[in-house]
Amino acid sequence: MDTLIAGRYELGREIGRGGMGAVWLARDVVLDREVAVKRVGLTPGTNSTDLERVRREARVSAMLNHEHVVAVYDLVTEGHAHWLVMEHVPSVNLGELIQREGPLTPDEAARLVGQAAIAVAAAHEAGIVHRDIKPSNMLVTSDRTVKLSDFGIARTGDDPTLTQTGMVTGSPGYLSPEVASGQLATPASDVWSLGATVFHAVTGAPPYDTTENLIGALYRIVHEEPPRTELAGWLDPLLRATMHRDPSQRWSARQVARFLNGGSGQAPALVPTYAAQPVPAPTRHLASAPPDHLGEAQSAQSAGPGETTAVFASTGERKRSAWPAVLGVLTLVAVVALGVWFLNLGGNDDRGNGAGDSTDETSQSTSQSSSSAPSDAPTEQGMRDFVTNYLGTVTQDPATTWQMLTPAFQEASGGYGSYSGFWGGMANAKVSDIVADPATLEVSYHVDYTVKGGKNSSDDVRLRLTYEDGSYKIDDEL
Repeated sequence: MDTLIAGRYELGREIGRGGMGAVWLARDVVLDREVAVKRVGLTPGTNSTDLERVRREARVSAMLNHEHVVAVYDLVTEGHAHWLVMEHVPSVNLGELIQREGPLTPDEAARLVGQAAIAVAAAHEAGIVHRDIKPSNMLVTSDRTVKLSDFGIARTGDDPTLTQTGMVTGSPGYLSPEVASGQLATPASDVWSLGATVFHAVTGAPPYDTTENLIGALYRIVHEEPPRTELAGWLDPLLRATMHRDPSQRWSARQVARFLNGGSGQAPALVPTYAAQPVPAPTRHLASAPPDHLGEAQSAQSAGPGETTAVFASTGERKRSAWPAVLGVLTLVAVVALGVWFLNLGGNDDRGNGAGDSTDETSQSTSQSSSSAPSDAPTEQGMRDFVTNYLGTVTQDPATTWQMLTPAFQEASGGYGSYSGFWGGMANAKVSDIVADPATLEVSYHVDYTVKGGKNSSDDVRLRLTYEDGSYKIDDEL
């Protein structure tokens, strides 16, 4: 094919196709490099919304100059067609890789999804919510480098489009409960989808099957506890802290990236915090054999098995409009399910080391320095003893050590459910090399973790404490 787009891009062969149109391999004759171009505007059924999506993808992707994001170079018009010019990434998407090779080990899943998590964290810190995190939007090259693609339904903080209440956007099998119920997507919604992608990677299938009964699947996402799997191994704490029905209890994308890229069982020193944090250093890629018969995936490629990107009405609207005859049955099921849910409100939703209401009654005596009676000023030995006491207790009794955090840090840490769920996955935490500075109330140390069902790991940690009436508390992780 000798077609020249905008006098610059020479079309080659088609390398992908999806709901938004076709993707072609092309050559930029000005810069003499291969690019991928996505065509929007000539496919039957496209409309102004489709065109707005491709414009949005161009704008949003251009905001992210990141090694793990597919770069967007240009947006051009030729006749009635619009073309998005992108970085060409010879690759297969993660869904295809899993279909070809089978479920991944926890280590391999962490290495691949961890790279996408870095990109998601960078997007969040730029004020962008992707809203369609899934395996088929993660492109995997022959050296196992991952690039996140398809920001077509992404939203920035000041973008009012595609955010109407009652509309569900994204791929059903990876939707968070709040989005499945018609609420607006937030960074926490992307974090759920990252967890759902990890679930798919280690099991070989999405956490929810939406191929036959979409409404039933959405109902389960909204009202039932998320599925768990023993195949997660040392990634189980991550699944519990990302696929959590309460958005405020989820880790941030930065904490997800830190956990996944730290190695087998590498964990945040304390509890993950849902707040913007600095982008970590680029992921180190280990040598790995390329998949056989490497394909070429781009951001408009067809979705993987069980994956469908959709923009559709929320479950309530679909039941009224599409299945009026079944409305009564669904309503009855919903009422019964909600009744059971309310009866169990007193229980602990978290499957880690639960504590129920015991946190309100827990003695705060362990927050005192274990070496001596309270003094008028903090001491180096007192700070050292506090840290030793904290890490010696937290894996066995997180309800007690929860009181060793200031209220501000408790709130920043995502609540007790996330805290206890994380530490419930740890069998032991051994501290060494403690350096304490009473003048700044900062303390640093090395900690070796023993992860339940996983591999040992280590971390270097720096904290800021508070001191009042002879008691130390953790106020921040630096």
